[in-house]
Amino acid sequence: MNPRTVAMEVMNSALEAANPYEAVKRSLSFDGKGIEVKGHHFEVKGRIYLLAFGKAACAMTKAVVDVLGNRIEEGVVVTKYGYAESCPRKPGIRVVEAGHPVPDENSLLGAKLGLEMARKVGPQDILLVLISGGGSALFLLPEEGISLEDKIKTNELLLRSGAKIYEINTVRKHISAVKGGKLAKQVGGTLISLILSDVVGDPLEAIASGPTVKDPTTFQDAYRILRLYNVWEKLPESVRKHIERGLRREAEETLKEDLPNVHNFIVGSGTIACEAARSKAEELGFNSAILTTTLEGEAKDVALAIGSIVQEIARYDRPVTKPAVLIAGGEWTVTIGGEAGLGGPNQEFALSIARKIAGLNAVVLAVDTDGTDGPTDAAGGIVNGRTLEKLKKAGIDVEDVLKRHDTYHALEKVGALLKTGPTGTNVNSLVVAVIPKE
Repeated sequence: MNPRTVAMEVMNSALEAANPYEAVKRSLSFDGKGIEVKGHHFEVKGRIYLLAFGKAACAMTKAVVDVLGNRIEEGVVVTKYGYAESCPRKPGIRVVEAGHPVPDENSLLGAKLGLEMARKVGPQDILLVLISGGGSALFLLPEEGISLEDKIKTNELLLRSGAKIYEINTVRKHISAVKGGKLAKQVGGTLISLILSDVVGDPLEAIASGPTVKDPTTFQDAYRILRLYNVWEKLPESVRKHIERGLRREAEETLKEDLPNVHNFIVGSGTIACEAARSKAEELGFNSAILTTTLEGEAKDVALAIGSIVQEIARYDRPVTKPAVLIAGGEWTVTIGGEAGLGGPNQEFALSIARKIAGLNAVVLAVDTDGTDGPTDAAGGIVNGRTLEKLKKAGIDVEDVLKRHDTYHALEKVGALLKTGPTGTNVNSLVVAVIPKE
């Protein structure tokens, strides 16, 4: 088979395995008297409310509606612009489209509506919360005294700083009125969260900044991170003042204890996606290996590390013999020092690895599983052993492009952008490398 075709088929299998609709349907059932989630039974005595936020919110909501039907009293669904087409249009369920990765006024609206509904949940009621990647930006309610504009500015600084997602979430939780378990505090009845993980290692407190779980981080941690990435002095005054109040114990900390009425379940993750990718590769007759599901670091650097393994297989048949497929999952980042061009971490990964696999019979794709890599319409990039030569012939200086983070335009010129459109899921990023027999 054509190696590019193999890479695409393997990627598609991973995306199918991470399908949020199927993940919820596998985990949730209703027998007319109670809700069962992964072997745990919850008797239905009162009303059932639904709150969903994240890039997979609509697909997850559709699964719940298909299971529970008209038993849902009221619902609020908050998702990214362009992702609402699959949302069920049912009386009582309000759908809000909002900004991601930069939050906007609708992020604020969605959080206000969700919090108002959560406060209606009485002792006999159940609130189903569906959480997926992107929830931190899409479900946004700043602490008192912090404006939406100040929260947006803080978010932008963090996204550009090179901080890891859990570090960004640590700060977000400490300037939010709903994250870090603060949403859970508002619920008087049973809260059941079904979570699609987009965070490496699946720590519950980091996914969408953990609105329904206790949080181990503190104001001191948030302050340290802001100092570490040289963001503190650039912060809006309102944010600095709130964190300083927290350091003096004058502002409420995030949730620190388990609440007996709160139950959290992971229903989908990047690990499941990687395992499905490996199975597909083996079905196609390739020797396959999952290198890791917890890959992190600067995109252009981790790309060189993965590229060196591709090189080793292509030349020496180790650590896997050809024909081979390598799979890796995780979340890589891009540190932007000044003005930047257009691109995203997976496009930067793809352009960087093109340098390492130049001249080899190999294809590598890097994709954000939600279909959107950075602020672009591309999901990532797909390159082979001839990509670097094509770039040079097009007059493109790859090192300069990487320095300016303008990878979108470079990959576009040589037909190496990977566009999937919105996938409806989000379980980190994925790399597939195909090294066929000579």
